Amino acid sequence: MMKTLVLAIVAGLSLSESAQGQSVDPKLISNLEWRMIGPFRGGRTVGAQGVKGQPNVFYIGVNNGGVWKTDDYGLTWRPIFDDQPTGSIGDVAVAQSNPNVIYVGSGEGLQRPDLSTGNGMYKSVDAGKTWTHLGLRDAQQIGGLAVDPTNENRVFVAALGHPFGPNTERGVYRSLDGGLTFERVLYKNENVGAIQVTIDPNNPQIVFADMWAGRYAPWEASFNGPGSGLYKSTDGGTTWNEITNGFPTEAQGRGRIGFAIARSNSNRMYALVDARENGGLYISNDAGGSWTLVNTDQRIWGRGADFAEVQVNPKNQDLVYSANVAMWRSYDAGKTFESFKGAPGGDDYHRLWINPGNPEIMLQASDQGASVTVNDGRTWSSWYNQPTAQFYHVITDNQVPYWVYGAQQESGSAAVISRGDNGAITFKDWHTVGVEEYGYVAPDPLDANIIYGGRISRYDTRTKEVLNVSPEPIRSGKLRMVRTLPVIFSPVDPKTLYFGTNIIFRTRTGGDGWDAISPDLTRENYELPVTMGIYAAIDPEKGKHRGVVYTIAPSFKTVNTIWAGTEDGLIHLTRDGGKTWKNVSPAGLTPWSKVSLMTASHFDDNTAYAAINRLRLDDLNPHIYRTHDGGATWSEIVRGIPAGDVVDAVREDPIRKGLLYAGTENGVYFSLDDGENWQSLRRNMPATAIRDLVVHETDLVVGTHGRSFWILDDISPLRQLSVSSAAAEVTLFKPRMQYRFR
Repeated sequence: MMKTLVLAIVAGLSLSESAQGQSVDPKLISNLEWRMIGPFRGGRTVGAQGVKGQPNVFYIGVNNGGVWKTDDYGLTWRPIFDDQPTGSIGDVAVAQSNPNVIYVGSGEGLQRPDLSTGNGMYKSVDAGKTWTHLGLRDAQQIGGLAVDPTNENRVFVAALGHPFGPNTERGVYRSLDGGLTFERVLYKNENVGAIQVTIDPNNPQIVFADMWAGRYAPWEASFNGPGSGLYKSTDGGTTWNEITNGFPTEAQGRGRIGFAIARSNSNRMYALVDARENGGLYISNDAGGSWTLVNTDQRIWGRGADFAEVQVNPKNQDLVYSANVAMWRSYDAGKTFESFKGAPGGDDYHRLWINPGNPEIMLQASDQGASVTVNDGRTWSSWYNQPTAQFYHVITDNQVPYWVYGAQQESGSAAVISRGDNGAITFKDWHTVGVEEYGYVAPDPLDANIIYGGRISRYDTRTKEVLNVSPEPIRSGKLRMVRTLPVIFSPVDPKTLYFGTNIIFRTRTGGDGWDAISPDLTRENYELPVTMGIYAAIDPEKGKHRGVVYTIAPSFKTVNTIWAGTEDGLIHLTRDGGKTWKNVSPAGLTPWSKVSLMTASHFDDNTAYAAINRLRLDDLNPHIYRTHDGGATWSEIVRGIPAGDVVDAVREDPIRKGLLYAGTENGVYFSLDDGENWQSLRRNMPATAIRDLVVHETDLVVGTHGRSFWILDDISPLRQLSVSSAAAEVTLFKPRMQYRFR
């Protein structure tokens, strides 16, 4: 039987009043705990390493899910980083001379439209039981680490830097004292970062590093700039020389370079070179002095902003691997390749670690988590044992028990029951719902067997049929789209479904017919953001019209009131069901301030809240706007949310007026005074991006971008907290109605 939550408040704990508003003593909510419900399948993972002398032990760094460890060859994984302030991980490195020493670089170390940044370097000296922060906070993205195989205190860090702007804390850093201090030993300028650093396994004084000049634009475009190249040091990283002999030139669009050194012969090296001309796999037989192009097949080197992993069998210099959309293997030094691993079970492979003592043991990391092979790839461990799914949004249906829905990055959709029949949520308690891996899911309020979502499909859980019901302009490619487009039912009229591109569509016939109810609501032109810097000249479109409607917030009071926010920084409002629209954007909303999520008030038709994500403008500060007069004026309400914690979602409690919830890149916050003051509601949840959250009756449900779905069961105490209850010796809160499941 479900346990009723009764929260006792001991005298002396207070709900304090101040001139600025209310703040709750954290002890008053100490009984509230989050519950993870899955799905138990892996999400994007880039950091991955094993231990030579402990073949059963492996570590992975999940892009927004923290650090995980297995000691049974991948049969089970457990999180070991959940008490830290970030879950965004770029790389993990184990000191082979002392496997108790582990270094972790935070920040995803990629160039992607949905990435999360980190806050520097971490170290453990007890195999992951405890952690110490080492510094390099402003690097934001650490793409690679290398530890001297003979000295656990000598470590190199490849700092990629800010993904959306210039900064100086980037390049290659070296520590000789186990991370107590770092010295920048390779630096070019504020636009060029380091993405990989590798120590020669046979001579620790020889170090290679890849410098990459990459910048991601707010409109989901990646650029390579001048300055990318491969560098070599022969004096332990003190001085460096660029390697150019044989590689594509800057004029040929040289970008990221992934490389590997053959352990059996350090003179043999391989490099995957991303370039507009002459990109491909290169080989060197003189320790990187000169290079020869050996294979131009884009399947092994394409999409360099995502993939650049090449590895060599430790005992055979001609056996080389490439990780890309699939995993590839060559027995003839790269001349020909065969598929080594792919879907089902993974696509978009990022990392491969091969045990130096037994090359049949390998660990791979992909967009579907990590898996281990002990027989040279004939079989692999499961990725259905890592609840690290990345969701963009979350929603629930009206069933009892209710189901939780979302679209998982690179893995399709997921529907998970909120309460199972076996005392726990198991692998039997979820299924897919026919929606592609990006964006929204929208269960029909009148028939939970019908699920809409993506761009845009209709799925019937009874027949398993998936039908494309997108508007004709979508099918003909006449509209702009990004990976996350809003699909949402009206809370007033359950037959009305909205869908947004750069215009908004409405259907009342289940997608059989659509009406366009808005003009293009995005910016016609704009000045390029200053954060683009030197990359602005590369942009072929300059300030052309290219945004989309990113969030739709139908009114809870009338079907004719609809709010809409765009990813390029505009908010519009209609009062007549879409016949006319008014630009009600706050004055501070500059171009490409993403209106990540809006919600209309449950209590009046003039109030709305907007979560603004300005990460793509190199602004990591939180931003939430509130209006009480239909958008005529706006107030920014973020007091209590710390700098560096970008806001992705804001929701209003449907029962208690003034009770708000916010999801940020690192956790959940709540406010009892309409956003004037915020407090952490992270509790026992690991740090991860909360991309969306919803209130289902008396539960708070979140969709994370790296740790699957979580539920805060019974938020009744939050709805009943007051000054008088805090002053009482003991207060019993009225429990919610309970269901018994068996």
